[in-house]
Amino acid sequence: MAKPVVAIVGRPNVGKSTIFNKIAGERVSIVEDIPGVTRDRIYYECEWNRKQFLMIDTGGIEPKTDDIILKHIKTQAEIAIDMADVIVLVTDVHTGVTGDDREISKMLVRSQKPVLLAVNKVDNIGNLPPEFYEFYELGFLSDPIPMSGIHGTGTGDLLDEVCKYFPEAAEEEKDDDTIKVAVIGKPNAGKSSIVNKILGENRLIVSDIAGTTRDAIDAEVENEHGKYVFIDTAGIRKQSKVEDRIEKFSVLRAKMAVERADVCLIMIDATSGVTEQDEKIAGLAHEAGKASIFVINKWDLIEKDNSTVKAFTDDVKRAFSYMEYAPVIFVSAKTGQRIDKLFTLINHVAEQSKIRVTTGMLNDVLADAVARVQPPSDKGRYLKIYYMTQTGSQPPCFVVFCNSATLFHFSYQRYLENCLRRVFGFEGTPIKLVIREKGDEKK
Repeated sequence: MAKPVVAIVGRPNVGKSTIFNKIAGERVSIVEDIPGVTRDRIYYECEWNRKQFLMIDTGGIEPKTDDIILKHIKTQAEIAIDMADVIVLVTDVHTGVTGDDREISKMLVRSQKPVLLAVNKVDNIGNLPPEFYEFYELGFLSDPIPMSGIHGTGTGDLLDEVCKYFPEAAEEEKDDDTIKVAVIGKPNAGKSSIVNKILGENRLIVSDIAGTTRDAIDAEVENEHGKYVFIDTAGIRKQSKVEDRIEKFSVLRAKMAVERADVCLIMIDATSGVTEQDEKIAGLAHEAGKASIFVINKWDLIEKDNSTVKAFTDDVKRAFSYMEYAPVIFVSAKTGQRIDKLFTLINHVAEQSKIRVTTGMLNDVLADAVARVQPPSDKGRYLKIYYMTQTGSQPPCFVVFCNSATLFHFSYQRYLENCLRRVFGFEGTPIKLVIREKGDEKK
């Protein structure tokens, strides 16, 4: 299930980012590199008392402004509020309650989300200043929480309260045989069209489910192929095409949809071919370790000959060389072409991602692989691989024990991965190899 979302909001210069960085445990870089994806970083995956959550930092809200940039910042904050399970309103004890604090409080009350009031810049929590008690007038059900973002005092109390409002895990649990499918891609690639086609033509049971965000809409489907939850997401546009602050959240929404999914359909518009933006979007699914399918839509609009399918497939495989495992299917949301085959493929890659292999069978494959291609060496020292075991699925994860992790070159890891795929399949799913030196079993 998706991690709970905590949004930190407030007017400018109250210390939101300071608190954000203190909870994150580091000064969070504004740029994050992910294979296939580069974007400004306005969120952080956190853990407190064994509870994991996604924390969002926002720009300062100016409730009444004609400045176009400040209006965009307000819109950004409203998106974060809409996505959040819990909201932390940060205020400044030195300025006391301001008119903007009151306006923001009203906006948060209308959201009907749990709101915690953090009164920042309290230097001595054991001896609260008189100004602190002014904040009770904002009228939230829980008491204001004194804290100092700079010194970190009070952050533990804040997080204890935050965790009390997280939704129960059982609320989002589905039947074990339900496959959650995230549909991701650029705008106008046909994401909503293909979901609508599925709902219109294959519907036996369909219901709307409250999604985690306004722009990720869930639809539950049961048909002759099985049970599914389709998650239709807003398209991710190029950074230069939209306001930066807004675009961060479309990427974040897509990431959260991918996180909830068992299978990702990466929609590509056949009429525009594979683009750089398609590569970035696919990186979200790959990095998350999700089973994936490249769905080439609008195939009915393409003039074809005997080599068209092969040429387009080669383009996809070349552009997404790090996702050679993902199958390619050509469909038309308009005509319904190959929609039934798409369901078959979804079921197949979902099952492939769940495959578990016994340690005995793994080590038979390992012994054969080592006999065929000798492990690498360096300056007379040879890599020795002792054994391999599977530690997880979705994606399949294998731990390989050896004498030296530094000798275990990436190319040899890729070779072992290919050996595993040749014997066991794993079509449509990434494989994770963890290399450990002998004696590191408990690390």
